[in-house]
Amino acid sequence: MSLIKSVSGIRGTIGGREGDNLTPADILKYTAAFAQIIKAENPDKTCKIVVARDARISGSLVRSFVVSTLQSMGCDVVDIGLATTPTAEIAVTECASDGGIIITASHNPRQWNALKLLNAKGEFISAQQGETLLDLAENRFAEIVFSDVDSLGKLTEQDFLQKHINLILNLKSVDKRAIESRNFTIAFDAVNSVGGIAIPALLKALGIKNVIALNEAPTGEFAHNPEPLPEHLTDISDLIKSGNVNVGFVVDPDVDRLAIINEDGTMFGEEYTIVAIADYLLARNSGGNTVSNLSSSRALRDVTQRYNGSYSASAVGEVNVVAEMKRTNAVFGGEGNGGVIFPELHYGRDSLVGIALFLTHLAKSGKTCSQLRATYPNYFISKNKIQLTPETNVDAVLANVKSELEKLAGVQVSTIDGVKADFAEGWVHLRKSNTEPIIRIYSESKSEAEAENLAKKVMQMIQY
Repeated sequence: MSLIKSVSGIRGTIGGREGDNLTPADILKYTAAFAQIIKAENPDKTCKIVVARDARISGSLVRSFVVSTLQSMGCDVVDIGLATTPTAEIAVTECASDGGIIITASHNPRQWNALKLLNAKGEFISAQQGETLLDLAENRFAEIVFSDVDSLGKLTEQDFLQKHINLILNLKSVDKRAIESRNFTIAFDAVNSVGGIAIPALLKALGIKNVIALNEAPTGEFAHNPEPLPEHLTDISDLIKSGNVNVGFVVDPDVDRLAIINEDGTMFGEEYTIVAIADYLLARNSGGNTVSNLSSSRALRDVTQRYNGSYSASAVGEVNVVAEMKRTNAVFGGEGNGGVIFPELHYGRDSLVGIALFLTHLAKSGKTCSQLRATYPNYFISKNKIQLTPETNVDAVLANVKSELEKLAGVQVSTIDGVKADFAEGWVHLRKSNTEPIIRIYSESKSEAEAENLAKKVMQMIQY
């Protein structure tokens, strides 16, 4: 299959032919193009690039190509090794780097890997920078100039996890004493990646003494599908049901998505990770603005309005959420897939700060997880997808659906990102995935049946 190139990075499966998969030739090509862009933005200096990776089994191999290519381009490399995506984002600014490359395919299975590209602010590069990079790598690669032997970049190694944790502990919104006072027992599932390194260190720093770990060893051999969806989390759910556990946390391989499990083994709801944290933060900062993407629950809007704040929605993708957060001066934001963005720390999805903020909220509330969840507006999201073929004309499919939706009375249609239809009883959002060859179809309503019916209504309009 073809490489997937988007605001989420350069993503593909390992092996195969150049251009069809993430091969050494592709890694070199896109890494060199990225280095060329960084150098052009920083003339007359030796550029410095942070490199990090999750624990997937191809990570070490990909890392060797990335590091050697950057050095060949004359860039100094700060290799922070096995590290979470948010730790890498923080490392870029903490060591005054000019950019960063994170080697991770997020929630994709073990055969996948990717290059996530960061600017000097530790944020994902813009769509415009991405277009320049693709053009340079695919159409103008002959213009890329590698360094001579006297100008090769240097390699250093550093660990930034403790710095990341210290920054979290220093946040006014994180209350270690309150967390310690509840003497929580916490279970977590790190899906055999870098969460198995970062989460125990964070919990220890927060004063948590009772921890039960699942899939902690960062072997890259994922014990289950690494996307933190309910159907993949049966082991930790069963563990919590059988023991005296107050809360469970599950992350994806690069630790930028956070799912929470109640004390009775039921799902808190991935969509409600950001809702709960927003509730806590907005109670301390009434009137603050929030942002999520178009595929996220209306519950964040409802909670924000409860505190007299303003809510707005962006196109899907962290870079789009961050841009809208900056535009609206939002105090908090994220994505409904469990992506927590707290700008007081940094503009990136961060499960570690999410855990610290949620535990503070849970501790101060005096409630159990399920009791806390019951205080939020109850919505249900139905998540469906259509697998694409090489012959599928996605733009034509979406244009046809838009045309059909506009014929319905009382429906508001948006094309900011794919096609979204807002009905009185809920919404449906169709868009081409940035990370997989599919069309995602998300729908939401106040009951599971209503959400599924909305999705079916729109899916019947699809012709391809």
